[in-house]
Amino acid sequence: MAAAPPSYCFVAFPPCSKDGLVVFGKNSARPRDEVQEVVYFASANHDPGSKVECTYIEIEQVPKTHAVVLSRPSWLWGAEMGANEHGVCVANEAIVTREPASESEALLGMDLVRLGLERGATAKEALDVIVALLEEHGQGGNYYEDGNSCHTFQSAFLIVDRKEAWILETSGKYWAAEKITEGVKCICNQLSLTTKIDAEHPELRNYVRSQGWWNGDTDFNFSEVFSLADDHLACCSGRESLEKQGGDISAQTMIDVLRDKDSGVCVDSESFLTTASIVSVLPQDPSSPCIHYFTGTPDPSRSIFKPFIFVDDVKLVPKVQSPSFGDDDPAKKIPRFQEKPDRRHELYKAHEWARSVFENDQDKGQKLMSIMLDLEKQGLEAMEDILTCTEILDAAEVVDLFYDCVDTELKFFK
Repeated sequence: MAAAPPSYCFVAFPPCSKDGLVVFGKNSARPRDEVQEVVYFASANHDPGSKVECTYIEIEQVPKTHAVVLSRPSWLWGAEMGANEHGVCVANEAIVTREPASESEALLGMDLVRLGLERGATAKEALDVIVALLEEHGQGGNYYEDGNSCHTFQSAFLIVDRKEAWILETSGKYWAAEKITEGVKCICNQLSLTTKIDAEHPELRNYVRSQGWWNGDTDFNFSEVFSLADDHLACCSGRESLEKQGGDISAQTMIDVLRDKDSGVCVDSESFLTTASIVSVLPQDPSSPCIHYFTGTPDPSRSIFKPFIFVDDVKLVPKVQSPSFGDDDPAKKIPRFQEKPDRRHELYKAHEWARSVFENDQDKGQKLMSIMLDLEKQGLEAMEDILTCTEILDAAEVVDLFYDCVDTELKFFK
């Protein structure tokens, strides 16, 4: 059974985080050559009876979908991570449980990330959407753009809003979830739920009894029952770094943790690379805007986090969107993935050039990185001003925000 890619997701609540903010972060570890794009979809109304085509299957559409911004592998419909206009953030982890994941095409965990964001106005609503769709359609299908081999996984999710977070772990259609309202939590590519379960599939315990995995005489421990081995608690090297910060966890702290290669949180191995990252700052005061920072490029230690704020008519950013191949996309043809088209977007190509500079010319690379970090710092400080400002945000000031940041980054690369 394939090892799940070692991604990490974090959330920090006050009093561990600064200024009454909820801080969310994720590194998406995926196959090294996979391109992630950052895409925005406006809220929309849909006709009764309409369908939505996910990565592999078509399902019923809902009457209204929320505006979302997503970081996603560019060959699929769903997302590794993202946020919606109501301040809900969702990230997905591929996990392995004692129940083999299905190769039959159904919903991917990444489709469920997008569906939860499009349909849930709170973290709990997003959770309810995900588990209802899991029950109805199941999860399954290839997690990678690979025509030679089918890589299948179960899914875990970190679902966060301004007030609370839910850790949702699944195996097939069965699931359990824990509610979080304080402290620091981390999930990775292993099960983490133990005996504190705040919601679960109604048949979960009967099912594991029928499989002989639990006799009902001991406390029900989700990780122990569903894990293949005893490694289910060795998860979170990054959590210690965050907890050391005391009550000072900010967007910058989360970015620093995501960049840390020594801890293993920033993955750069033979098979896997952190192909994109996100940090979101969710003020508990609903009158302040949520701010979402995306890299749109691989390796956060060599990328910059660029801010996005939801406003009406937000400007689209084609330079972080991969080319579209329509119905000719090998991901849509059966048999799938018979060839791999060039999915690199403009920012990704510029970043490849910068990567070669970092690797081949140390002085020039250090100079370039210090310019980029300075640019990032200016963005973080400007966002700090928005969060501490008592006046209502003028949408016109931020409608081009992410577009302008990507544009400026590209100019530095050129």
